[in-house]
Amino acid sequence: MEGQQWWRLRFSFRNATMVVCFLNIITAIFLLHAFLSSAYTRSKLSTANSNAAQLRYIKESEEIRLAMLPLDLIKRVREIEQEVYTQPETAQKKDTKQTAAVGLSKRLKDFRSVNDAASMKALEEWRKRKIERARQRQLEKNGTTSSQT
Repeated sequence: MEGQQWWRLRFSFRNATMVVCFLNIITAIFLLHAFLSSAYTRSKLSTANSNAAQLRYIKESEEIRLAMLPLDLIKRVREIEQEVYTQPETAQKKDTKQTAAVGLSKRLKDFRSVNDAASMKALEEWRKRKIERARQRQLEKNGTTSSQT
């Protein structure tokens, strides 16, 4: 009797259902893996073939484009442009630098002269005020000392 109960507990419908569900899940995982890996390899092969064809097409078009370029003409045009722009550019740079320097020195001289005149005037006014204050203090001191005696 105990043997039958042990058998029933071990192989119940609940346990059997769980085992079957577990096997179904594992089977589904393997099928999905096989399906996805085959789709990935197929897409990889097709993109590899199309990439090779595209690369060939790009290389051919680049070769054709480079063959059609007038390289000698382009080199000559660049040489002419360099000859034209080298000589006036140096003279123009010197002129602009020199005029900028002269203008700057004039502005500094004007600023200094205006600044010197204004500062001298302010200094004189300050001296006058200082002397006036010193006189006032002296008069106050003399006034207080004479009134005390």
